[in-house]
Amino acid sequence: MNFLVDLFTGNGLATSLIYICLTGFVGSLLGKLKICGVKLGIAGVLFTGIVLAHFGARVNPTMLHFAQEFGLILFVYAVGNSVGPRFFSSFRSDGLLLNVFALAIVFMGFGIALAFHYFGGIDANVITGVMCGAVTNTPGLGAAKQVITEYNASHPGLTPIDDTVLGSGYAMAYPLGVVGIILTMILLRIFFRIKNEDEEKAYRASLNVGGELESVTVTVTNPNLSDRTVEYICNFVDKEFTFSRIERGGEFLIPTANFVIKQGDIIHGVSNSKSIDNIRLKLGNVEIGQKKEVDGQLAMQRFMVTNNALAGKTLQQIGIFRRYPANITRIYRAGEEILPTLQTTIEIGDSVRVVGKKEAMKDIQAEIGDSISEWSHPNIIALFMGITLGLLIGAIPFAIPGLPSPAKLGLAGGPLLAAILLSWKGRIGGISFYMNTGANMMLREMGICIFLGCVGLGAGGSFVNTLVNGGYMWVLYGFVITVVPIAIVSTIARLMKVNYLKICGFVAGSMTDPPALEFANGLSPVHAQSTAYATVYPLTMFLRILLGQTLILVTL
Repeated sequence: MNFLVDLFTGNGLATSLIYICLTGFVGSLLGKLKICGVKLGIAGVLFTGIVLAHFGARVNPTMLHFAQEFGLILFVYAVGNSVGPRFFSSFRSDGLLLNVFALAIVFMGFGIALAFHYFGGIDANVITGVMCGAVTNTPGLGAAKQVITEYNASHPGLTPIDDTVLGSGYAMAYPLGVVGIILTMILLRIFFRIKNEDEEKAYRASLNVGGELESVTVTVTNPNLSDRTVEYICNFVDKEFTFSRIERGGEFLIPTANFVIKQGDIIHGVSNSKSIDNIRLKLGNVEIGQKKEVDGQLAMQRFMVTNNALAGKTLQQIGIFRRYPANITRIYRAGEEILPTLQTTIEIGDSVRVVGKKEAMKDIQAEIGDSISEWSHPNIIALFMGITLGLLIGAIPFAIPGLPSPAKLGLAGGPLLAAILLSWKGRIGGISFYMNTGANMMLREMGICIFLGCVGLGAGGSFVNTLVNGGYMWVLYGFVITVVPIAIVSTIARLMKVNYLKICGFVAGSMTDPPALEFANGLSPVHAQSTAYATVYPLTMFLRILLGQTLILVTL
């Protein structure tokens, strides 16, 4: 049994790996437990690392540093890759407004942290860790730790700055950070007497969706539509009806954009149950559920969207119905059927049902992607190419007026920016930067588990001592940094009539907090929360990383 004692008390590679993996294993189990209806989530890994380190777990410092930084790189690259395809398109509609709200939360929290340092006398390292924990932003913590590491290396004659208090401050502020975000969401709902059902209904109405999708046939009886083109009628009934094919004289025809409609034509298509009466008034007689098999020269096929160039674009921008004798009649996303309208956006991983002429299907498939290899196998070449580029970008120094040293995007910001740009571009030559959802989630979860586990193992040795010797005040500082900005901004947003579900989404995104998003998603089955979260997440993450460094640099 001596080998077990040596294994758990040694300082070698095997000892380091076993403690890191044990932290990830136990912490992930702990994160699945619900406390007062809220899961600890990935924070369970952090606390497990702290407990193990407190009771004597020791990891080789060099190994701990490498694993921590590499885990962070994997995490931020996966995040950037997932949001990149629609990063720029997210600024359409209310995306700009939501990002303004998120930026207000970010800079307000940063200002409060600065005030605690300059007027409250709180050590810069402490308040930086507290700020990162209060806003539940792990990459910002990583960026701050990297600044200290580089500063110590470039000033060998000075007493090294201790960066372990960063992890301690983060760990103490994190729990109430998560609780504070969720508590603010609940209090906002109570204060404004908000009903989730009403917000869901309003959100669906804003998209002009609702009810079950139905296959319908419409006999055109409205004389005002005779001799009108399909494109004209598409605009006339957009968000209420989607064309599939037209029956004229017993023959099925594909309604391309310039196809001219005649009275008596039978239009086969898709609508939602709540729009049937409007379709009847606008077009003519409607029959529900009258499906006819697609045969002859026509075909009906379902393709998966894997072409990054289409991500975030509307069906009007893509223009399948204008360029091919075919139409997209249904969109399937995350288990939900969506009625295609001219302004409906396509996302990577969507499945689309296409009805059209058989000879056009191969070209449509090539444009949409539908690549099983891209969907099922991650491109390792693209992954390491992207990370390499990200590290190069992160190493570029840039001067910020008022700071004593140049700032860098670092190991967190560089890979994040590279992943966003490369996944937005989609493909360079023969290299595709698309990563399927399963591979992305695996990379993301593994990276954040390794990083947080290492942070906990590094900070745990002094955690309890810090807590009992004044560290409990850090918890209160963190709670103020968490609650005050989101309470003010979310109240303003609600007074501006922003949907409550969207508010919950952008609040969770502005704090880059998955547990808060999980709570928000539980409020309603619609995608308002997730969409708002994804809209503000990239810019927020970028700023959180930059400001984590800035708070250290302004005090050196």
